[in-house]
Amino acid sequence: MLSRIMAHAEPALASETAEEASTAYFAAMESFGASYLQTRLYRRPSATLTSASHWAAGGFIARLAPADWPGSPAFDYVCFECNPLLGAIRESRTRYRFSDFAPRDGAQFGTYWEALGEASINDALCSTSYGADGAIASLHLGFQKRDFTDEESFAIHMAGLVLTERLMSLTMPPPTATVRLTVRERDSLALVAEGKTDWEISVILGIAEATVRFHVDNARRKLGAVNRAQAVARLVNQRLI
Repeated sequence: MLSRIMAHAEPALASETAEEASTAYFAAMESFGASYLQTRLYRRPSATLTSASHWAAGGFIARLAPADWPGSPAFDYVCFECNPLLGAIRESRTRYRFSDFAPRDGAQFGTYWEALGEASINDALCSTSYGADGAIASLHLGFQKRDFTDEESFAIHMAGLVLTERLMSLTMPPPTATVRLTVRERDSLALVAEGKTDWEISVILGIAEATVRFHVDNARRKLGAVNRAQAVARLVNQRLI
């Protein structure tokens, strides 16, 4: 699984600018039917989080979409009138789908999905990284199809997190101190990247499940990540696994 994540993320890691990293990642995802990309790097609004304050935070890096989509009535509707995705920021989600916050069978979201359909978005797999001082790097990756295997969605989401970590590293000062993980911490995170559960990791490493959680959480805190998925992406971005 890690090799698959790296195959998707490598073009972004090799890019020298945030815009190049965004477009390189999109190109890697086109074989999955990717139809839309938006990347941003901004700071969490200090005011109440609303559609207006979220938009005013700016930080747009790249938007790859049909030429007539940005600024259209449909675009304005999903950005300003009906934006359920604010819930992902409130919850500090690192991986989610549009449909997690706007269920396809929800009557109140019929117009929302019709509007997204004008940009050939039938769902989107999103990744978000959280950094110091309220920094947020986000990826919205839209697809024409809705169904993915668990392995596909895991790889796409994780590669997306590697991209958002790369966006941060390209535009913000590097950390002043080198992160030093123990061998067990690094091994545990590498197995998380393979999609292994805590129980599976405990069997592979010959340690207790509670010890696995201890190592993973220690690594997460050292890396300054909000959860283990971001910790993996941060480790990959730093070429430590």
